[in-house]
Amino acid sequence: MLETLDLRFLGVERGIASYLVDTDDGPALHDCGPATTLPRLREAIAEHGLELRDIRHLLLSHIHFDHAGAVGPILREHPDLTVWVSPVGVRHLVDPSRLEASARRLYGADFDRLWGELAPVPEQNIRIAEGNAVGWEAFATPGHASHHVAYFRDGTLLGGDVCGIRAQPGRYVLPISPPPDIDLEAWFASIDAVAQHAPERLALTHFGVATDVNWHLQRLRETLTSWGEWVGGGMERDAFVALARPQAGDDAAKLYDPVDQFGQSWQGLRRYWDKREAV
Repeated sequence: MLETLDLRFLGVERGIASYLVDTDDGPALHDCGPATTLPRLREAIAEHGLELRDIRHLLLSHIHFDHAGAVGPILREHPDLTVWVSPVGVRHLVDPSRLEASARRLYGADFDRLWGELAPVPEQNIRIAEGNAVGWEAFATPGHASHHVAYFRDGTLLGGDVCGIRAQPGRYVLPISPPPDIDLEAWFASIDAVAQHAPERLALTHFGVATDVNWHLQRLRETLTSWGEWVGGGMERDAFVALARPQAGDDAAKLYDPVDQFGQSWQGLRRYWDKREAV
């Protein structure tokens, strides 16, 4: 089973997906979106004849709010859920206060409208996503985030953001690279690790299932290389956005604008180069 659940973030289709998948221990979700989309997540699960309490496991790609913001509120409603996450992400699920404070500085008054409530996750509900995760192979895929994990089973790669953003059936692959811990070398190595698994399909949180895997990964590498060179060469934010945004095409770019994904990508890459230059 691989069912795409459109969470209709900010009322927009093809923005954020959760995936309903099988495990060796019953149905699971891959990523759950932010708390603002929790009502829609319940609806989408019900469209497949299930309720939230029927979900046994939550396989998190990483702890960014658009992927994992609703975990704490879900656990209040469904205290038997098992949550799988990178070891790097555990402490931030247990105590999200530092993440929230940082994000509120970044998003300001828009934080609550975009992401909604964060809540702590009981540590007893958390499992480390390494090796066998109820029948899925979990492996570290840092680069977009130090706490990023991919999951592989039967030809399907649950990719989170390591495989970039591509709203199906579009052809533009965006290597979303927000601060604070973009690492280009690690990201290219993670793309290679994904390719070595020879997946037949990539389930992208943003958005949909891509089956032209080799083409997709090559386009991801090419754009990530270009973006890194532009910012590393000194390109300023406005020039970067003006160059990168038109390449997506108007329809795709409109999907990415609500949370300033081009501007944030410049910020993340600029931070990466500043950290390297400071060493």
